[in-house]
Amino acid sequence: MKIILILLDGIGDRSYEILNHRTPLEAANTPNMNRLVAMGGNGLFHASSPGECLPSELAHFLLFGYDRKHFPGRGLLEAVGEGVSFDDSDVLCLSHFSKIRWETGIPILEKGRDDIPGSREDLAKLYETVAFYETGGFCFRLQQTRRNDGIIVISPNVSPEASPNASPYISDSDPITIGKHIGRIMTVADNPEPEVAAKTVEALNKYLSYCHQHLTDDGRLSGIANFLVTQRCGRRIVQIPFSKLWGLDAMMIASGSVYGGLAHELGFDFVKVTDGSDPGRDLKERIQLALDDTDHDFFHVHTKVPDETAHKQGPVQKKEAIERLDSAMAELVDVLLTKKDIMVIVTGDHSTPCGSSLIHSGETVPVVMAGQRVRRDQVKQFDEVSAAGGCLGLLRGRELMQMALNIADRSVLATHQLGDTVKTHVPDYYPPFELE
Repeated sequence: MKIILILLDGIGDRSYEILNHRTPLEAANTPNMNRLVAMGGNGLFHASSPGECLPSELAHFLLFGYDRKHFPGRGLLEAVGEGVSFDDSDVLCLSHFSKIRWETGIPILEKGRDDIPGSREDLAKLYETVAFYETGGFCFRLQQTRRNDGIIVISPNVSPEASPNASPYISDSDPITIGKHIGRIMTVADNPEPEVAAKTVEALNKYLSYCHQHLTDDGRLSGIANFLVTQRCGRRIVQIPFSKLWGLDAMMIASGSVYGGLAHELGFDFVKVTDGSDPGRDLKERIQLALDDTDHDFFHVHTKVPDETAHKQGPVQKKEAIERLDSAMAELVDVLLTKKDIMVIVTGDHSTPCGSSLIHSGETVPVVMAGQRVRRDQVKQFDEVSAAGGCLGLLRGRELMQMALNIADRSVLATHQLGDTVKTHVPDYYPPFELE
């Protein structure tokens, strides 16, 4: 059975007076999503636990059935997706230039990433001027990846007295919110490598001080930005391939580099697509790629549109964006009506509220699993409130994949084990019996 997971990033939201106290999804006209709802089981989903505000990359990691303690960090995923060169022992850290002001000796964030003016080429001068630094047995290499986005690669110095490998168990300096003060980088409490983490922290604080001083000394540069902020460090952790974990050959269709990194680390085949001016057409083309493919049996089809609209615009615009995405699903529903070997899942990774001080919020999102053999409930509309009355109940984390595998008749009977490894799925191969 082909399983197509359509992931509407940031689809969940809150109620707004301008929408008659409905969420953008409740207010949207979504006839095709509603047709899917009528063809299957509905419920709510949270990749961890309700109330926890998750970033997209962690939500996806948990959704795909992986343990949080093995999460490699967004810095690592972005670096892989952007093609940054590094060794497995290196630490990768997200970074970008910002503008700060000093108040009673405390640095206050005045301009964030998107507030810094200039093209990618203009800002390249900033990245180049502090691209390399050495201190405390570590080497820092800053590589620009997008307009005002970069990756810091933290490596042991090649000198004989080099320190041990760098540690990712360090805090962030970027407060994200304008008006808050820049954070001093510290070691994360109770981490497994405190000595290495402490040395990494000391060196990285020196590097950021160097960057600030260097930019401040150059009047031409300080007028644009005067601080390099950091967040979400990571280091490679070898993962169990998705195919081995779930017994499914997987393809990911997405535009963001973080998803390219996630696909690489989890063993998905990755199809990088481009976001155009028509989100409905973009999603329709991505769905068609999944329908036409004959080499995979699990497809992650991703669109960032609901999330980005919530961040940059308002609830009315998010409602309209959802309606454009719904138009992309008409042919998919028609196919589902005639084919018994396809299951469609539509859900989100998290909620993204419009106009909130939160980047993402912790409310659940709706989920529908539709197909010829899926239980059908009485839910009529795809939204956060209606879905609560569905037969799937509340699914958390890996439970989404477990239920999908179950509906596809590929789940193993618990405690029945063929071969030396406990599996979630019926294995295609296991050693045959031999007469002694």
